[in-house]
Order: sequence, then structure tokens, then C-alpha cells
Amino acid sequence: MEELPEWVAPVADGEAQAREFDARLGSRTSLLVDYSPAAVRVMAEAYRAVVGLTEQACPDGEAIDRMLNPARNDYRLETLNVGVHAPLMRPLQHANFTFAKKISHTADSQDQRHRMVPGSRPLLTLTDTRQPRLHHAHADPPNPRAAKSTSRPWPMPGRRKMRSSIAASRPSARSTCCPTPNRFAWSSPARCCTLLHKWTMRTCFNAQERIYQASMEEVEQIRAVLPDVGRYLGPPCYVRAGVATPICTEGSHFCGVKVWQEFPNIERRI
Repeated sequence: MEELPEWVAPVADGEAQAREFDARLGSRTSLLVDYSPAAVRVMAEAYRAVVGLTEQACPDGEAIDRMLNPARNDYRLETLNVGVHAPLMRPLQHANFTFAKKISHTADSQDQRHRMVPGSRPLLTLTDTRQPRLHHAHADPPNPRAAKSTSRPWPMPGRRKMRSSIAASRPSARSTCCPTPNRFAWSSPARCCTLLHKWTMRTCFNAQERIYQASMEEVEQIRAVLPDVGRYLGPPCYVRAGVATPICTEGSHFCGVKVWQEFPNIERRI
């Protein structure tokens, strides 16, 4: 295994890298570090090329509206991700976004359900730190017993054995082998077409907490840099409200909150 290129790199310093990464993210869970600045123009031109329209007949804003507006595009109302196959939606693939993320192990497992959104995940034995980086789920009031149980000295009981088993299979840097509470991941580059489905499903109140938080931050940042795209992003109920019924696609799992009326200015309470 030592002959693989990943393991002949300079001596790693997980502590320094973690500090640098944390400083860059600041208070965010997911930070937009790069995107296609001409995304709207490029996607619109691709759309016109697909359907045979001139710019005069279909300006950029009109093209984006035809692709993303659920009132004009029935594909947006599907619960399955059919956009990557639909000619009408494929022009969205020409816009890319890169996010730096710090998410929990459970959120990373949820994140990887979106197989078409690639990521650069850490090699654990190169990025491990001496102290655990723990995330306490939001609770009101905070649970003192939970805080005490996660603030034990490092390594935790059984940690040494776990780290030994990880070291024995060093290339296994996938989240299934991750013993650390938090993870660093670069999601790059992710196409608008594939992220669209993720942002729809993971801004729903039924999504796991950390992937919901990351997705909401991503939508917020996309709204800021590409408002013509961002205004169409949101959970299924937001997408379907006033267009299709039922508004919520979760059936008996409906959260009971009319999210669509206030999104994205909505507070999720656990």
C-alpha cells in the first residue's frame, strides 16, 4: 500500500490542516468557494441550442425560467431525479459549484446518497487529529449528560483499537470506516442539474439535521450570487405550492409546518 501515490506525499499535519480548514469555514457548515460566474448565460445558451431558439426569442431569464420554474416544467414536480436524463434539463449541467464542508459522520453518509455529487474526502490516517472535533446536535435546553459523555479525554475507550484497525487498511478513507465525529469534505465540482435534486430533498424538514443545515447554507449562498437560479431552490413543498397537489410529497411524514409560506426564512425546530 505504501507504493500508492497517496502515501508517498510529504509528511501530513492533520492538526494544522484542520485549523486552516476551520478558519476558512468560520461559522459555516458549507462554504461556497467557487462557482460558474457565467452560469445563467451558459445554461441559457445551452437551452436555446437544445430547443432551437434564438436569444431574441428566448432571453437568458426566460430560458432559466423555462427550465427551473415548476409551473412551466413538469420535471420539477417529479419526486425522482429525472433531470439528468431530460433534454430540457440537461443544459443545467454546464454550471458548476464547489463547496467546502465540515459535516458529521451521519450527515456525510446521507450526503453520499447523492451519488452524482462528487466529493474529495480525507484519508483518515493523514488527516487525523489528537483531539476529537465533536458536534453537539442543537437542543433546547442543552443536555448536560450528552455533553459530558462526549467530552472525555482523547482517545476514548476502544479508540486505540479502532485506530489500529483503520491503520491496517489505510486506503479505506470512505465514511464507512470513519471513526471521527466530524468530517471535512470538498464537494467539487457539482453540476447544477444534480445539486438541484439534492437541494430539493435536503431542505425538507425531514432531512437529517446536518445535511439540512449544509443544504440551507448552500441555497442561501446560491441565492446571493445567482438570484435568477436561487429563487427556484427549495424543498418539495416550496417547489409545488400553487402548482401541484399534494403540496407536501411526504404523505404521513408531513412535518406539520407550512414551510412553503416562509421559505427560506424559516426556523427548523427539533
